[in-house]
Amino acid sequence: NPWAGRGLVEDLKPEIHEAAPVLGELLTKMIIDAVGSGEAVEGYGKAAVVGLNGEIEHASALIHTLRFGNFYRQAVGAKSYLAFCNTRGPANAPIMIPLMDKNDEGRRSHYLTIQTSIPDAPAADEIVVALGASVGGRPHHRIGDRYQDLKDLGQDVANPAGV
Repeated sequence: NPWAGRGLVEDLKPEIHEAAPVLGELLTKMIIDAVGSGEAVEGYGKAAVVGLNGEIEHASALIHTLRFGNFYRQAVGAKSYLAFCNTRGPANAPIMIPLMDKNDEGRRSHYLTIQTSIPDAPAADEIVVALGASVGGRPHHRIGDRYQDLKDLGQDVANPAGV
């Protein structure tokens, strides 16, 4: 964590600009190498867990920037935003990576969560940053999608909150 032990750092951008692109490129390459191609990825997401000497804002800073996410988005040809989870915790804290369809955020078949942990991370002054992927949806998906729910409720698909 480049901000650990420095008190309240007002401007996080220098460290974001330095670290986020490196992390985005590295982790994206690992995903593509694991699944064979960007086209093979159907569901995707991201997560960060900051250690106890850090702030949630530190975890958020590294993953909520296009300098991080665009590597993944472009490599898999995605249209939807990256589902995310950012938390604070000790070593062995759960790392939860929510997934969603890379092209359709309303397609529930790809609402999945990867859960893992690292026994000795994050240390108090570290941030764990992760990407997740699926090459398909849940087996035997049968709960429909958000669009049918909105239609059944008489709500506008283009304005689901009705605001």
